[in-house]
This record gives sequence, C-alpha cells and structure tokens, in this order.
Amino acid sequence: MKRRNVVLLLVLGTLALGGIIYGSIRYSQQGIVTVQTGKVVRQELVSQVTASGEIKPRNYINIGANSMGPAAITEIQVKEGDRVKRGQLLAKLETVQPAADVTATEAALRTAQADLASSDAAIKSAAENLATVRASLLRAKADRERADLEFKRGQQLYTEQLIPKSDFDQRKATYDSAAAGVTEAEARIMQNQAMLDQAKANRESVQRRVEQFKANVTRVSDILRKYYSIAPLDGVVTNLPVRVGETVVPGIQNSPASLIMTIADMSLITAEVKVDETDIVNVKLGQVGDITIDAIPNKTFKGHVIEMGNPIQALTIRTAADLEPKKKSGDVAHAADKPATPPSKDKKKEKEEIQGVFVVSNKKAAFRKVNTGITGASDIEVLDGLKEGDEIVTGSYKVLRTIRPDTSVKVDNRAPKKEKEEEVK
Repeated sequence: MKRRNVVLLLVLGTLALGGIIYGSIRYSQQGIVTVQTGKVVRQELVSQVTASGEIKPRNYINIGANSMGPAAITEIQVKEGDRVKRGQLLAKLETVQPAADVTATEAALRTAQADLASSDAAIKSAAENLATVRASLLRAKADRERADLEFKRGQQLYTEQLIPKSDFDQRKATYDSAAAGVTEAEARIMQNQAMLDQAKANRESVQRRVEQFKANVTRVSDILRKYYSIAPLDGVVTNLPVRVGETVVPGIQNSPASLIMTIADMSLITAEVKVDETDIVNVKLGQVGDITIDAIPNKTFKGHVIEMGNPIQALTIRTAADLEPKKKSGDVAHAADKPATPPSKDKKKEKEEIQGVFVVSNKKAAFRKVNTGITGASDIEVLDGLKEGDEIVTGSYKVLRTIRPDTSVKVDNRAPKKEKEEEVK
C-alpha cells in the first residue's frame, strides 16, 4: 500500500474517532441546565422595615406676635441661620403706646411711694408726740398726788387753827391746778392717739395704692415685654419670613401673618416617618435604624426609635365572629344543640367589621365598640363608647392584632430599655 493511502486512512480514522467522542459527549450532556451557585454560610438575618418621612428638629418653637393688636416690626437683630442663646433679644415691635403706659404707671407708683414715706413720717411724729404727752401725764399725776397730800395736811392744820386761811387757800389752789394739769394731759393723750390712728389709717390707704400701682406696673410691663421677641431656648434661626416694617397680627395660630421666626434646637434631629400597619408590629422603642437624607447623599446616619404614635394604635378592627367568647375545653357539642345552618345574612353579619378598643376591666380585656371623630397626629376623638378614666390597651402592636375578649391581661407600662446608639446628628 502506498504511503499516501496510509496517511489518508489514518486521517479518516482520527476524524471518525473524534466524531464518536464528540457525539458521546453531546449525548451525555442532554437535559443539563446551566445554574449559578453559592456557598452555605452562617450569618445573622435582619428583618428590615423601610419607611419615608421628614427630617426635623426634635424641639423647635415658632416665635409669633404676642402684642395686644397688629404691630409693625421696628427691629430684627438676627438673620436666618444665626445661633441664638436663651433669653436673647430677637426682634422688636412698635412700642409707643405700651412704653408710654409703663412710664405713666411707674410715675404714679413713685408718687404713691412718696406719699407712703410721708405717712410713715407722720406716724413717727404722732407716736413721738403721744409719748411726750404720756410723760407729761405722769408728771401731772405726780404733781397732783403731792398737791393732794399738801392740801389734806393743810386742811387738818387749818381745822386745828394752826395755819392761817390764806395758807390753806394756797394749798387748795395748788391742788386744783395739779388736778387740772392731769385732765389736760389726758385730753392731749386722746387727741394725739386719734392723730396717730388717723396717720396709720392714711398709711394703710396709701399702702394699698402702692400695691395697686405695683400690680399695674407689672401688668403694663408684661404687655410691653410682649412687644419684644425673646429666644425661649438655645438654637438656630431656621425660618425668618418677615422684614423690618412689616406688620404682624397676634392670636392667629399657624398663620404667616403672626409668625416672626422659628428657633430650632439642632442638638437632636428626628426622622418622623409613616410606617405601614403591616410593618409597625416589627417596630419597638429603642430599635436601631439607619437614616438616609436626600439632601446628603451617600451618607447614612445612625438613630433609634424614641417615640411611636400611641392612642391611635389602640383603635382596632374585629369581626362579630372574633368577638364571640371561646368555648371551654370541656364543653361537648351535641347534635341536638347544633343550630341550623344560618342564613346568608347571618354569615354576612358575622363577617361585619367592628371598630373599637380593648378596655382593661377586672384584669381582663373587654372589647368596646366606639365611634370616632377628629383624628390628630397621635390622638383621635372618641364620640361614644368610652368614658374619661377608662384604661385602654395601647400595645404592643402584636397584642392588639391578636388579643381576644375576656383574655386575662397584666398591665406593664414600663418603657423598654433603649440601646445606647448614636442619635441622629
């Protein structure tokens, strides 16, 4: 056989063998699906609750107009973004009338205080005069006693004709003069006592006037202070919508016409979010959370739950079937006791949803149907079904979803321990 033929046969054999091997591989790979794989590892599984809301300071105060009527802004001493201290003057309103009232009332008070000082001086003078007259009375009484003794002795001597009548008459005149002096001193005492009583009465009247004017000064000064906007806390001016010359109107809450500025305590920032009712059962006080802010991208802040809407969560929904009492474990149903199949309208009634709350009574939960009115941020108005002082079940969320009437309950209103995590800055 020629060499060429041998090479051709070898090539053909190799190709045939390769085809057989390829066909075997293709046949063995029939029914195989390409997949992706991963390794089984041990790790912590975290249940996440995602919600969106607003970032706002925990504590902020709107500074409004407290004046007695519309007033123009005459001075603003801060600008938006400034840091302020508690008690710092922020702005002034027009104070012509209240300042004049303070000046007039303070002048009246000073006049009354001067009258009070004069009354005190009059009382002092009357008291001193009274003391002098009382001393004179004592001397007059002493003179009268001495004259009385001389008169009685003279009378005896005159009776015994040991002294002349002229001597006796002199002693009698001396006694009469001393007695008249006592009478005069007593009259002067009554007069000076009346003057002292009058001075004291005048002082009491003036004292009442002073107290009245002091109260008036306090009142008008308080009115005047209402024309000055003072920082109630340390913080930052986050909103300043007015300018000097504009007029603000008091007494209108949440009105741009009454707002001067907003002061916020930036030491604690909160994220107020709305969590879906199906997720709120997984949220607890003190629970750690990650907060992202659209205005600060690519940065995550750490925080924890510090407050949850409480009274509204007490409101729950139950069906009529849910409110039926549970059968005791020992109860046995007999065929004769089984009611006939209820009509369709009874089935609908059993599925009817009833709005209410659970009230704690004798250490058990009792369901109360309620009708509600106005709904606030964390409170709701109850029109009927409850009375003031009722103790209602407000948590936990899991309990409110599963609790049934007549369930024995134990009240524990202690706040759960919060984890020490960095607050949102």
